[in-house]
Amino acid sequence: MAEMELLAPAGSVETFRAALDGGADAVYVGAPGFNARNLARDLRLEEIGAMISHCRGLNKKLYVAANSLVLDRELPALIENLTLLQELQPDGLIVQDLGLIHLVRKYFPRLKLHGSTLMLAHNSEAVRFLSDLGCKRVVLARELTLKEIRTIAARSGETEIEVFIHGAMCFSYSGLCLFSSYLGGKSGLRGRCVQPCRRGYTVVNQRGRGREGKSDPARYLFSMNDLSGLEVLPELIEAGVSSLKIEGRLRSAHYVHNIVKAYRLMLDAAPEERERALAEAKVLADTAMSRKTSTGYFLSPQPAEAITPFHSGNMGIHLGRFSATKTAGDQPICRFVLKGELAVGDRLRLHQEPSGERSAFRLKTLFVGGVQQERAAAGSKVSIPLPEDWQPRPGHVEVYKTDSAVGASAAGSGFLEVAAAGRELAGIRRKLQREIETLVANVCGSVETDPDEKKGKGGLGGGPSAGAKGARGGSSGIEWWLKTDSVKTVLADLPFTPDRFLLSFDKQLLSQVGQIKTGLGKRARLVTWALPPLIMEGELTRCRKQIGLLIRSGFRSFQLGHISQIALFAGEKVHLCADYTCNLMNSQAVGLTGALGLEKVQAAIELDRDGLRALLTSHRRTRDDKEEVWIKKIPLGLTVYGTLPLYTSRLASGHFPYERQILSPKNEGYVIRKKDGFTQTFPERPFSLLPYLAELREMGINYVVVDVGEGLSTSRHFQELKERLSGSGRYGKLPTFNYLGKLE
Repeated sequence: MAEMELLAPAGSVETFRAALDGGADAVYVGAPGFNARNLARDLRLEEIGAMISHCRGLNKKLYVAANSLVLDRELPALIENLTLLQELQPDGLIVQDLGLIHLVRKYFPRLKLHGSTLMLAHNSEAVRFLSDLGCKRVVLARELTLKEIRTIAARSGETEIEVFIHGAMCFSYSGLCLFSSYLGGKSGLRGRCVQPCRRGYTVVNQRGRGREGKSDPARYLFSMNDLSGLEVLPELIEAGVSSLKIEGRLRSAHYVHNIVKAYRLMLDAAPEERERALAEAKVLADTAMSRKTSTGYFLSPQPAEAITPFHSGNMGIHLGRFSATKTAGDQPICRFVLKGELAVGDRLRLHQEPSGERSAFRLKTLFVGGVQQERAAAGSKVSIPLPEDWQPRPGHVEVYKTDSAVGASAAGSGFLEVAAAGRELAGIRRKLQREIETLVANVCGSVETDPDEKKGKGGLGGGPSAGAKGARGGSSGIEWWLKTDSVKTVLADLPFTPDRFLLSFDKQLLSQVGQIKTGLGKRARLVTWALPPLIMEGELTRCRKQIGLLIRSGFRSFQLGHISQIALFAGEKVHLCADYTCNLMNSQAVGLTGALGLEKVQAAIELDRDGLRALLTSHRRTRDDKEEVWIKKIPLGLTVYGTLPLYTSRLASGHFPYERQILSPKNEGYVIRKKDGFTQTFPERPFSLLPYLAELREMGINYVVVDVGEGLSTSRHFQELKERLSGSGRYGKLPTFNYLGKLE
């Protein structure tokens, strides 16, 4: 077995040096503007170029994370970056977006692809699929047990397997979290997450009525403790994993150095020395100023220590709290008693309760008993200046130290030749400028019209679904599908007639296939079965059997929840489409799904109006410039109504208040439910784009999905839905997700 790689994060030149000094075999950094971490300043390409050269000289590796979802308007900048990165030759490009994969395969074959954890590789079929797309390595989902990792690694063939070994844990499966985006367009899948999982939520008492009932104290229901794999490292070494990844491109050099060094100690220790090495490694990890840690999902799919609900989950050492502030001139100042040591130069994080707002700053001045000092011991009463833009809120403020004034040593890291790399990069850019411009024009050029579209033969918005559904689906005339998790809805005498039923692929509905087929008769051909985005390794065999039974029963239309599920239908004559959970945000991603054999796909549900319009406009330009032929357009759909799962988690913790109202610090209402073996968190109200159906049709949307699951399948609600579809009735406005806002 090849030697296991220790892979460390770097969000700056300082942390890059700290990672190498700590003993990392490889480092990963973010591609400027296209990585899933919202850094204060992205590394510049010339810095990345210098890092690549530096690593080569040390026989180390450097990977670049371009793992953000990409909008069509961002494709020109992405193409320029990919062109330059191919010349710089990093050891791997970590990706999430299917459109980016499509571009690399077609135009940048010298770049080595790694599938990001955001691609939700949670079973061996996903790994095999990503390998077939050209990924030499796949980063597994963080929710897998050691047993599952071992099984997947054994079935992965030549594909390298990478797992996260240490760092922050997301509550939701990576790739399925919509919460931050839903709150105001800051997409976690695009590196803009505002971390709603770290906020305190109030649980409304069951005896109360709505927001006016009595409530329990705020709890940190979703705030995961950090992952630490120190104790299970020997098992991972035996599991066939190629690379151990430390999370933390937003962390300090002090943190990165200590954590890397801790794992280096463990990896280098002989079996008989591991107990001693573990004790030393734990000391190093404890001084790294992280959150409380647990072994995550490694030892159990239901880890008891994953969340500490009465602790905020902030990083760092808790120094104390204050409730009031004073001002000296224009400078806000706070006073409190220290619980730990503090020095000028330390980095602090302030967490306001109960609002959950946070701010961080480097301490420049410190007063102890009114006297300016450089440091203060635990128990001292200190005064410290706050950031000038500090805005106090009702409640109190917790103070945490997240980085020491004395950072990691840079000794031995060597000088980084950024200036020389910059000159080299400038020369490459000049040399390839014409090539970049030509490629951008080919991929993102002006919209052309398919000759068949000019003749009215199948252009977007045309066809049999256009202008013929007014009495059935509303005044827009757009084709619409009704998604449900209830057999009663399928067989009911509904006050509207959907063009297609989209049925949840869950145990209850699957057990009633015969009843559904008999009840619908010839209309059974209008049924599409919607696979969930998550099918864990142990469920693959059962899932294949259920698909086989459906096909033998005459059902041949399926919607994929994860793009890798194409493999479940190998050799079958079926019609496949894609759910919004496949995260298709740009025309290149849609183009790849067509090449893979999908017949219809939904656009990503996070898109705002401008992003959706840009996708649809670019989708019209479906000509292959090399072959000079028109490619068949894939009908594009959109979910326009329903109660969306904002979180999907494997964890079913005892502290979750299932089916009870929970309130955010801003009094927004949500509910947590157990569903199909997972924990999902939903907003109280559905979102709706129904008033914009005519506009969506004009943009080029071919079909829309109306989801009446999650308690929306009632006769009263069906009547309301009928009137909303037709534009009649007087109902209050519903949220529109990002459609009328701006996706960041």
